[in-house]
Amino acid sequence: MDLHRSAVPDGFAHVLGVDGEEGLLSACWVGANMAPTAMPEEQAHEYALMALATRQRFASIFGPAATVLAMHEVLADGPQSIFDVRENQPLMEMRGNPVDIPRRRLRTAQPSEFDKVLPASAAMFEEELGYSPLENGGSFYRGRVRQLIRQGHTLIDTDDLGNIVFKADLGTVTEQVAQIQGVWINPMYRGHSLAAGYMASTVDYALAHAPIVSLYVNDFNEAAIRTYNKVGFTQVGTFATVLF
Repeated sequence: MDLHRSAVPDGFAHVLGVDGEEGLLSACWVGANMAPTAMPEEQAHEYALMALATRQRFASIFGPAATVLAMHEVLADGPQSIFDVRENQPLMEMRGNPVDIPRRRLRTAQPSEFDKVLPASAAMFEEELGYSPLENGGSFYRGRVRQLIRQGHTLIDTDDLGNIVFKADLGTVTEQVAQIQGVWINPMYRGHSLAAGYMASTVDYALAHAPIVSLYVNDFNEAAIRTYNKVGFTQVGTFATVLF
């Protein structure tokens, strides 16, 4: 296998790739996180070895389960300790607007609302991973939250006091797919049957950007899976995540 590496303009991340006669066959983003793309399982070990050779530290690997878990076999012997392995994360998608679900109001967050959005985003992250992304300053995380707001990819609803009730992001948007991530409901408003209406509105917004909407979710988050099924998502694959 002929692996090659291309630098990304920020000077930190790299893309590892394998070329074929007709172009790129598979690739892996190596930056703050690692994300394998269209990678056959049998190539995963070689990709993992080259990722280790970059000597970068990364927070996670996420992607198709078989590939990620094969990379894990190599990275488990690397210099970074593994915090958690989530082997079964349903990958779900929708290709049409939800039906028979009353919508909840949503709007795009404005740059002036960064100080409200950041705590909500950080709370979602901490609930998901068990630690705050703002430890040691969290400059990278803060920058990412600002970027999503500037792009019009953060959706919120607020109550009469200005508290965020619901938040969701479009993490990645291409011509083909928009990925929903960062879904969070303020604990004060949980248990009031709001989630489906908010997610239906989020899907409507995402479909205005791409014909397919996707997300992935931990298999143990049964409440979220029930909501996504109610809205109309179906499972089309399985992701896995290795956390360092």
